[in-house]
Amino acid sequence: MDVILKKFINQGVIAANRFGYGACRDEVILASVAPINWLKSQLQPPTFSDEFPTSEEILQQHFKFTQNKNSKRKTINKVSKNYARKALVDMSADTIMRTINSSNSVSWKLLDFFSNHFSVSANGRLMTGLAATLEREAIAPNLLGRFEDLLIAVEQHPAMLIYLNNERSFGENSRLGKKRKTGLNENLAREILELHTLGVNGPYRQHDVTELAKAITGWSVVNLKREQGSGFKFRSFAHEPGNRKLLGKKYQAGGINQGEQMLRDIAVDPATAKYICFKLAHHFVSEQPEQTLLKRMETTWHKTKGNIKQVMFTLFEAPESWVEQPQKFKSPRELLISSLRALASKPLADKLLFNSLISLGQQPFNSGSPAGYSDQENDWLGASALMARIDWVSRVASYRKRVNAETIMKSVLGNTVSELTYQSVLRAESRKQALILLFMSPEFQRR
Repeated sequence: MDVILKKFINQGVIAANRFGYGACRDEVILASVAPINWLKSQLQPPTFSDEFPTSEEILQQHFKFTQNKNSKRKTINKVSKNYARKALVDMSADTIMRTINSSNSVSWKLLDFFSNHFSVSANGRLMTGLAATLEREAIAPNLLGRFEDLLIAVEQHPAMLIYLNNERSFGENSRLGKKRKTGLNENLAREILELHTLGVNGPYRQHDVTELAKAITGWSVVNLKREQGSGFKFRSFAHEPGNRKLLGKKYQAGGINQGEQMLRDIAVDPATAKYICFKLAHHFVSEQPEQTLLKRMETTWHKTKGNIKQVMFTLFEAPESWVEQPQKFKSPRELLISSLRALASKPLADKLLFNSLISLGQQPFNSGSPAGYSDQENDWLGASALMARIDWVSRVASYRKRVNAETIMKSVLGNTVSELTYQSVLRAESRKQALILLFMSPEFQRR
């Protein structure tokens, strides 16, 4: 093959597999023509259907469920008991299938990145129902805009407020705090500074955590027992009065505006730019991203006041992002989605998709920590984890007995496979074994 043509094809492979969720159909060819422009065109807002319950509907259903549970009639049926679990499984599976079938998988990968960055876990019935709504209602609509808008949308979403107990955080000098003699909960404020913005090594102290926690007292969720509507509710009578000081800057008393202004300032702080840009480069490009790449991204962050789309454009344009050797080991979610995209998979049962990720060790909304699932390859390379991959790939290969592994290999990986992998797939004893060898090959497992 002509050397120039081979290079173009290889860049198409990198574009589709490193930055997106793996190639499907003729994407490698399309991406090869102008890889950077192709990547930029991929950044389209992810969209969802309205067939699934919203966070407001889930809150209302949970309220009715608890009312019935506490009543003497005990009129709870199986459907109402399983409502939250079904919402979690259905929405999680829908997101996976939309990613598998999308012609803009780079956007879906960016959505998954921020969904994990702003991690919530499905602990308890209410959070089981709410968890999957956060990425749909707060993250996706703000995915390609300014980080400050994304940050505020996330922190004011019922899933995040309830997950980190902020609906029960009251200023001790507020009217409600004095009456109930309940106080401040710093969970959300701490995670905002440590995980969502400045980073664990960021320039903040305990005083800043407390000040931010006070500023966002009153950020709560509607109490359906006494209030109309659903979703976010600012309670002025629960807000800690007074001026605040965060990271050396003074903030005047101002109700909900005080906390919002703090978040807007934190969002454009140099430490936030450094932290988020590193995480993006680490996720999309390399375990050890080059400093020159990080500097470019941070410069764009400052110039655009945290415009996520422009920062991603800079990442796409940087020569450091295009090293030919694979740089990242796929997470279980990446393996599942890229495999099914390669197979041009037909819709799979929701439970099958959900249970597949359970068996692979990355159950949706189950990291168990506000830090989310690890993005370090060593955390996915254990012996039991690799055996789970082999088992899952074997099951998938059994479902797709008529596909041609060589055709898939050329379509998805182009000319980037080694001679050893190529010959192994070609000489496999069966179509099933050929698929297993392809999907477990270093070239497919890494990106």
